[in-house]
Amino acid sequence: MSTKTGPQRYPYASRKHWYQDEYGGDAMEVNAVVLHTTEGRTLPDYGGGASAPNLTAVPDLSAKKLRWYQHFDIETSSRALVNESGGVETNALNVCQLELVGTCDPSTHAKWEEAGQSHIYWPKAPDWALQGVARFLAWMHAEHDVPLSGPKEWPAYPKSYGNEGGQRMSGAEWNDFKGVCGHMHVPENDHGDPGAIDFSQLIKYAKEAPDAKADGQGEQEEGWTARLTGAFRRWTGADRP
Repeated sequence: MSTKTGPQRYPYASRKHWYQDEYGGDAMEVNAVVLHTTEGRTLPDYGGGASAPNLTAVPDLSAKKLRWYQHFDIETSSRALVNESGGVETNALNVCQLELVGTCDPSTHAKWEEAGQSHIYWPKAPDWALQGVARFLAWMHAEHDVPLSGPKEWPAYPKSYGNEGGQRMSGAEWNDFKGVCGHMHVPENDHGDPGAIDFSQLIKYAKEAPDAKADGQGEQEEGWTARLTGAFRRWTGADRP
């Protein structure tokens, strides 16, 4: 097992749905983030945590902000990826996983829209939602050195399912990967989420976010919270949950 370093709890996240006590997980030195979409409109129960990621971001559409829930430590392996026997590691290969509540499927989006069911269609996510995700990526970059970069290809669903879009990494590429990718890029998996999310804009927002280490004040999670609460509220117009 690797030794965990840096803060393990995202300071904006609730731990009301914490699964690490039940499912444990392996300690890792995280250098990548995997983005998922839940294909649902509310916080999933993940089978009691059996298929949970490290964190879930739930859109509060009326408040125009994301509400965060953390299920595992940042550097403890979570459970949202398929991991076949005899191949590469997926969940336990130095990745922190984030589920975004909503859909990447245009047919689901159309169905929910027709039924008047409010939701986020992540390929056309509003700026406030992308900024909320970017804030987390900026924190991961500042506190865990996750590069603010990723794959060039983010094909739209359903082309992203399997490897029709040619975006899926090989085992060797996955082993070497550092940065931000989607479920659709991970080998041994066939899911196509998060589809054609605006990755370039997401990374742009993350790079524009206040830098947790820039002013050299404070220590770890408490320092981050004290230094950046005001800065992020000015930047996103959002309050902490």
